[in-house]
Amino acid sequence: MKLKNKIAIITGASRGIGKSTALLFAKEGAKIVVDYHISDIEPDAEKNAFSVVDEIKKIGSEAIAIKCDVSKENEVKEMIQKTIDKFGKIDILVNNAGIVFDVPLFEKTVEQWKQTIDVNLIGTFLCSKYASEQMLKNDNGKIINISSTNGINTLSPESADYDASKAGIINLTYNLAKELAPKIQVNSVAPGWVDTEMNKDLSKDFVEEETEKIYLKRFAKPEDIAKAILFLASDDANYITGSILKVDGGYD
Repeated sequence: MKLKNKIAIITGASRGIGKSTALLFAKEGAKIVVDYHISDIEPDAEKNAFSVVDEIKKIGSEAIAIKCDVSKENEVKEMIQKTIDKFGKIDILVNNAGIVFDVPLFEKTVEQWKQTIDVNLIGTFLCSKYASEQMLKNDNGKIINISSTNGINTLSPESADYDASKAGIINLTYNLAKELAPKIQVNSVAPGWVDTEMNKDLSKDFVEEETEKIYLKRFAKPEDIAKAILFLASDDANYITGSILKVDGGYD
């Protein structure tokens, strides 16, 4: 097992990439904190999170679900403390929680911009800050930030705020890797198109058009991204920090 007896916090783990990562980590021996947040985007988050916990227990590992809005500093602090109270340490943090509003420029509101930056970028900062404090007590840890190819070289004008937040996560990854070295390794996975709930409302024509641009001619499955995250969280990546791993199937 690659993660035997490791304690992992995975934000936004009630569905999509987060859920797949939680289940894969559990199969590799990790004990999981399933972070969730109830919102208009995912009104069933609590139910979904506890379902993930049940699946992890069936695998044979331990898990707890914790309600936490990662954009709220006090809630992040509480999540970290609850994790320590339950498991005694934190070995791995996966900053996966994220939102997107696909809205044209002149219809996009300041509130949507703020919410996107708050959850995607400030949430990554807050979780990294307070989790790394605990990791340093044990002189080791892994932080994996989920960015996006949208933060590198993919243009999506209707999601400019999302793209900016993901570019910010990439830059934050570089800075955290330097600040927390040599005890903590910080890397990022940058997915391309993934078949998740976040993309379920894309039109059929758009999906076909984008699929043609992908070398492998399909959207990624959440499991494809989870496997890349597992690599960076495992001892196999012990000499990697400050890196961005694109997982996009090849894209023009």
